[in-house]
Amino acid sequence: DDLKYAVSTTESWTITTVDSDGDEGKYTSLAVNAEGKAHISYYDDTNDDLKYAENTKNPASWITVTLDSLGAVGKYTSLAIDTRGNTHISYYDDTKNVLKYITDASSVWESTIVDNSTSVGEYTSLALSSLNNVYISYYDRLKGNLKYATNVSNSWVSETLDSDGDVGGYTSITLDSSNNVHI
Repeated sequence: DDLKYAVSTTESWTITTVDSDGDEGKYTSLAVNAEGKAHISYYDDTNDDLKYAENTKNPASWITVTLDSLGAVGKYTSLAIDTRGNTHISYYDDTKNVLKYITDASSVWESTIVDNSTSVGEYTSLALSSLNNVYISYYDRLKGNLKYATNVSNSWVSETLDSDGDVGGYTSITLDSSNNVHI
């Protein structure tokens, strides 16, 4: 029930415990910034919270914080670090059944609802463009559709990409060098 982190060196693996405060570490997402520091978003199943951990480049030293604790929040996290070193996380709010997003781009953590349709936001996957625009693919459980959202226009716009049957679970999103979106 602990969140652990493993890092490979040339000779072996080093494994450290990041968070052992309860039932920790579900729905993890990991990114490493340009300085080699690992960042992890994850779900605290004991308290139903979105949590975040950052290492201090020493694998044994971690800073952990609760980012969102308003209801049952933090499932299906997806994390990315932008070119300025800011953290971006998409996640599912199980209480409101909506897709949420949180970032520290303004030096404080700010959370917003991306899509407030009914029962949307599971299986999120987040990617950033070279201009640090956010792109998220996710599942609409109520309709069984694949959805997509972006903040390119400085506000969140979402659309249904595929509604042919029950589609969109377990999504993965990435952008190529021309900033074309692939899901």
